[in-house]
Amino acid sequence: MKTVHVSASKSYDVLIGSGLLEQAGSLIRAAAPAGRAMLVADDTVFSLYGAALIRALNAADYAVETFVFPHGEASKNGNTYLSLLNAMAEKGITRSDITVALGGGVTGDMAGFAAATYMRGMRWVQVPTTLLSAVDASVGGKTAIDLPSGKNLAGAFWQPSLVLCDCSTLATLPEAVFTDGCAEVIKYGVIADAALFEQLKNPIQPQLEDIIAVCVSIKSDVVQSDEFDTGRRKILNFGHTVGHAVEKCSGFSVSHGRAVAIGMAVASRAASSRGLCPAACAEEIQALLTAYSLPVTTEYGAEALVPAMLSDKKRAGGTIDMILPRKTGECGIFPTPVDALDGLLRAGLEVL
Repeated sequence: MKTVHVSASKSYDVLIGSGLLEQAGSLIRAAAPAGRAMLVADDTVFSLYGAALIRALNAADYAVETFVFPHGEASKNGNTYLSLLNAMAEKGITRSDITVALGGGVTGDMAGFAAATYMRGMRWVQVPTTLLSAVDASVGGKTAIDLPSGKNLAGAFWQPSLVLCDCSTLATLPEAVFTDGCAEVIKYGVIADAALFEQLKNPIQPQLEDIIAVCVSIKSDVVQSDEFDTGRRKILNFGHTVGHAVEKCSGFSVSHGRAVAIGMAVASRAASSRGLCPAACAEEIQALLTAYSLPVTTEYGAEALVPAMLSDKKRAGGTIDMILPRKTGECGIFPTPVDALDGLLRAGLEVL
């Protein structure tokens, strides 16, 4: 088992290994003792791992309540969030109890936001079951739900008490969902670790535990330096501003990982066109995304994507921060005037 310690407004450990689900009760009790646990999961994940986690929690003397919702991004909305809060109230959950998020990014975002706001805040634990949530969404304390106007527009910074990443759960992921997570792994290589980028040119499965630990360590370092996303943490948004716009334009039929892959490819080509990174860098990023069967183009043009980008939470007045590569292993934050977005985006949409 590998351990990454995160020092933020609340310090906690991220535990990475196989078979952790069976030990979850004792591990959670050591980090966040409570009498009752509110287990939150979507219907797909609950059917796979809900019973095992409930057994582990019961074995550690937790009384467990459950909230199960339909899987998918479409559930990450105000209605589901309020239903979760009401369920917590109806079941008599108190702020001295604990919320346990079992699943991917949607579950973690929504359960974490509920934990941040129910009775003005309660402890919570992340048990990610997707590669994407293991390397990214479960670490750093960003919690949110989507609004009709855009992704993650209502939320809070609320750090968990513990993250348990059981790599065994990744074995049941459909190939497309696992590939989604690979997009976020590639992101870490581009923004902060050229050695990781090179490592990803070899098959990922045999080195999965090590790669997850590297990604979590990178995110931990970034979060510790800028917990509330006012400076350096913005580099974690590489590919996400365009990616969120693609998701929105598609009515969320394009998955998050694939949308982020498109966003990274667009940002890389845009950076190359502006002389911010060598053309070879953009080509290398695009080639690695393609090697992982991730898309690098989109059917949506600038006329559709720019309005969607302007509703992104990263917009600040008349500018929006674009994260663009300088080389593999290094990205920069480029505040871009709104009226310059169209030209930058059109340059990025042109295929190399």
